[in-house]
Parts: sequence; structure tokens; C-alpha cells
Amino acid sequence: MSRSRTERLVNLVICLLSTRRYLTAAQIAATVPGYEHDPDDPKEHEAFQRKFERDKAELRALGVPLETGTASIFDTEPGYRIAHRDYALPPILLEPSEAAAIGVAARLWRHAGMAAAASSGLAKLRAGGLELDPDATLGVEPVIAVDAAFEPLTAAARLRRHVTFGYRVPEEDNARTRRLQPWGVVCWRGKWYVVGHDIDRDAARCFRLSRITTTVRAYGPENSFTPPRDLDLIDHVARRTGPVERTSVAKVLVRHGRAAGVRRWAQSVGTAVEGDIVELRYACPESFARWLVGYGADVTVLEPDEVRKCVIARLEEVAAGSSSLVGVAA
Repeated sequence: MSRSRTERLVNLVICLLSTRRYLTAAQIAATVPGYEHDPDDPKEHEAFQRKFERDKAELRALGVPLETGTASIFDTEPGYRIAHRDYALPPILLEPSEAAAIGVAARLWRHAGMAAAASSGLAKLRAGGLELDPDATLGVEPVIAVDAAFEPLTAAARLRRHVTFGYRVPEEDNARTRRLQPWGVVCWRGKWYVVGHDIDRDAARCFRLSRITTTVRAYGPENSFTPPRDLDLIDHVARRTGPVERTSVAKVLVRHGRAAGVRRWAQSVGTAVEGDIVELRYACPESFARWLVGYGADVTVLEPDEVRKCVIARLEEVAAGSSSLVGVAA
């Protein structure tokens, strides 16, 4: 299935989930990106009808419960909608690791390019005076930011096109131009990397997206290379970046009987009136702070100051994106 059709089907599902009334084909054509046409042109209108019929059949084949009906007895043209009671999944129990993986995927979806088109479709529905279900928007608004290189690199990896970009490593002052056959983009230890075949060095390489200094430019035809079989992007990045060296030490106050996960990694534990003082080794203060914030008010960073500042910065990010905040004392 082409990317344009995939986006059109996703937008159609979002549109039909977001209204409680039946939408006619004309309303859908005016709302969903990908159905634009001149209804007064017989050829264009006939092409739209064929496209819409194929898309309806595709959704039903995928198991999407597409309903047909009318909003009132005075309507002469049938409409379409997706009922939540039939579309919703039953409660799903997930292991912590499974929930974490889904959380990453959800945040990625909210950033992806399809979110803008979906949001645009919902705005058109509201502008047309249609009643929307606020609980059915699927979180299409972007909620996180990733490096600007993320989207062009993932697109190039999907289409198997070559890319070129400027890249600077910490030990060098000037950026160098890289040419790459991108195999994929992956997140490792909180940072994004692109893995592929470095054309100039004729070897596999991985590059951190935050160190790309220029716009990523794709060139050449599609399907111009084939990634290795049984490729493991995470394993490749892990071998290239090496093991984590936790050389820094932090002191954290932990409430009595709380934060068992923090205690498990303690190098030493001391007792105080307010709780236990534990010493922990860490490598990256930003990643370490993100981990501590997850324990809420059960932990308080005593030292060093670089970790305290990272905790405060992380909490400010959370506060900026949410009206409710469960903080960690810092």
C-alpha cells in the first residue's frame, strides 16, 4: 500500500471516529485529505467515488466496523461513521516493559507527519459545525520534539534513498559531509541514531542525530540499496557506542520504605530522620535525572548540583506539557 493511501485511510478512520453523526460522502470529501476534487466535474467525481469505494472495502477488510445510516428521516443520502462500542479494544494488561515500548511508539506517532494532516481534518469538521467527540481524537497533536533530521532520515530509510548531511563529532571543531545509505533510525539510551552504510568509508556506521549540523538531503532513485538481512539496529548502536561507564556519584534522599528500584542500585545506604541517604553511580546526568523523576516525591536529590538542575529542567518540561504535575523534591 502506498504512503498516500495509508495516510488517507488513517485520516478517514480518525474523521469517522471523531463524529457522533453519520457523514455523507460529500462531507468526507471536503474534510479528509486525499479526497480533494471538483464535485461539478463528472470525471473527477467519478474518480472520487471509485477511490472512496475502494477505501471503504479496505477498511472493512481490515476489520474496521464501518456503519452506514442516516442522521434523520429527512436525509436522502446515506452517511458513514465508526461506532466506538465496536471499534474499542477490551482492557489489555501489559507488562511494564510492554507498556514502556507502547509509550515510545505513541510519542513517536504524535510527532509523526500524519499528525498534522489528521489535526487539519478535525479542524475542518469543527469549522463545518459538526459535533466532535473530544475523547476520540487519538492524541494527534504533537507532544514531544525530536531532532529535525529524524523525519527525512526515516523517510529515506523507508524509500531506500541515499542521504547526505553535515556531521560534527565532539573532538573536532568543524563538521564533515557524510554520505549514507540509511538502514533505519533507532533510539538508544535516550538518544536517536541513524544506522547505515557510510559510502565514503565503505563500512557500516551509526550517527547521533543531535550531531547533524545541516539539513538532511536525500538524493538518487528509490530502492537504490538493500539493507543487510537480519539487521539489528539496537545491537549495532550498542556495539559502536560501547558500555556505559558510571563514573559520577550522586547522593539521594529516599523516603523510608519507598523507591525500591533506587535502593537496588545503591552503592551505600545511610540513615537520616527524613529517610535513607543512598549513593548512586551514574554516567549521563540528563538520563539519570529522567529516571529519578519517575519516582516522584519519594526521592530528593542532595548532590551534585548538575543532577539537581537536570531534575528541575525535566519537571519544568513536564509542567509545560501538563496541567497536573507529580513532582520530585529537588
